[in-house]
Amino acid sequence: MRKRYRFFIVLMVVGLCFLFLYPTVKWYFLVPRDEQSLALGTREQIRDYARRTAELDMQKLTAGTTEIPAGMEFLVSAAKRANKIIGKPNPDTWTMADLRAALSRTEVQEALENRYRDSILKLKSTQQNAVQLGLDLSGGLSIVLQGNMDALDTQFQDQYQRRPTDTEREEIFGQTLEVLNSRIDRFGLTEPVIRRQGSDQIYVEIPGSQDPEQIRSIIRESGGLTFRIMDQEATAAFESYRSEHPGMVPNSDGTLDVPGIIPGDVVVFGSYKKDRYGLDELAGYAAVKREIGLDGNHIKSATADRDERTRQPGVIFGLDSEGGDIFWDFTSANVGKPMAIVLDNHIRSIATIREPIRDSVRLSGLDAEEANSVAATLRTAALPVSLDVVSQQSIGPSLGADTITRGLYALLGGLAVVMIFMLLYYRSAGFNAVVAQVLNIYLMFSILSAFNFTLTLPSIAGFILTIGMAVDANVIIFERMKEELRLGKGRKAAISAGFDKAFWAIMDSNITTFIAALFLSQLGTGPIQGFAVSLAIGVFSSVFTALFVSRLIFDFGTDVLGSKKLTVSWFIKQNETEDLRAGRA
Repeated sequence: MRKRYRFFIVLMVVGLCFLFLYPTVKWYFLVPRDEQSLALGTREQIRDYARRTAELDMQKLTAGTTEIPAGMEFLVSAAKRANKIIGKPNPDTWTMADLRAALSRTEVQEALENRYRDSILKLKSTQQNAVQLGLDLSGGLSIVLQGNMDALDTQFQDQYQRRPTDTEREEIFGQTLEVLNSRIDRFGLTEPVIRRQGSDQIYVEIPGSQDPEQIRSIIRESGGLTFRIMDQEATAAFESYRSEHPGMVPNSDGTLDVPGIIPGDVVVFGSYKKDRYGLDELAGYAAVKREIGLDGNHIKSATADRDERTRQPGVIFGLDSEGGDIFWDFTSANVGKPMAIVLDNHIRSIATIREPIRDSVRLSGLDAEEANSVAATLRTAALPVSLDVVSQQSIGPSLGADTITRGLYALLGGLAVVMIFMLLYYRSAGFNAVVAQVLNIYLMFSILSAFNFTLTLPSIAGFILTIGMAVDANVIIFERMKEELRLGKGRKAAISAGFDKAFWAIMDSNITTFIAALFLSQLGTGPIQGFAVSLAIGVFSSVFTALFVSRLIFDFGTDVLGSKKLTVSWFIKQNETEDLRAGRA
């Protein structure tokens, strides 16, 4: 391959890696600590902060000042849009009086809140795309959960009169992961790591200081999805009473402390929608029948799609045979009535029954976001497999910070010693190895960031090992070059022969290492898997830098800079006769 093409490939790889690595660099080095704390908070905390800060800004804006306070000039753009809508001319110089005339107090406060919300959520997205620190580096709580597969077999046998197949086991366990992740997010915990471990275990990592009892309550929660008929008369009666008594709210089980407001066969639940922060927001109350029309355990699948004829968003979910019979009787008796989808005593959606339904159910009258939310609700209603806590470990943040410091010292110290040795022993050729080594580290962390891997202490150990492997490749190449120089060859011939003869020795060692890393990543768990992944990444990057980048640097010195000598040792004196003599030899 021509040097020009190789140079462009290296530039393209470096540029692409910068794009991958930029979120990590930005998050850990460019974002202030106080803003990091805000972005790492729960969405409830972000919402409270945005609203509280917007209210403080409103007080500044209403303090009677003439000039617009610094940092709030963005309100002028909103005011210009408002004036454009009503055809009002804009002033040459904007003052607070002009802003108040163009925007209402509610519009100003909403613009301020949106600004803070968007800013923090953008930082939160940056943090999610950056290299994540594992539990051993950031501190927090880790739990290993054991799935009760015997209970699953028994439940499946009772329902379907047979044992589940391996494929069905996989699907059910996958649903368990999805449900567990949905529950933890609903409790407002920050960025959990939930992954399958082996055939019947789930590993949960929750960075930061968390309450173990809160996690156990999430696991013990049975979950419950039901379909019930909405009682419109009872709903109107409750709203009428509540308008006269604003403090009236139903109990968690849907009952009321004041009797006689609603019939005895009715309960009142809150109806919830997602707000701008992605949080459940109370939209109102609705009365539903106590009698359950269908239990969510009969749902086999649920997807959000669009109607082929109207192109309107909706949700389609399928039922098992028993659920189909139950739902047919239920919908046949309630055609034209509104049906509520209730999850954990929260109403997630209300749809009107148009006709009797059996196996495949379609919910319409939803927007795209609601359709996705309802589909997720239907898929993650109940926990398919009961879980038991096998082990639990808490790590303090101070211990994690100390581990980070020691790991970085080990990584940078090992890299520095290797570089010094290469420079002292191989002289100018050692500089080539140093450049390749720095690029090797850059590539490894870029790949780590690109695939959103988690950096743990074993991962750092894997990277340190690959530093030695990358240097080993350079040593093999340099020693081959020495042999060629002893034969009297010139710079160009020695470089070409050194790389050609070292190629398969380097590839053999790295291929065998990659095979070992592959088996470790598949068969190992936890720290072993993290070590194996970082080792595999290091194999790719070290081969690329040793055989591709290093060769390009040597060729650049020969063909562009016009270097005639090749300095690889203190003890070999290169003959200044060029490659012609080497060819005669």
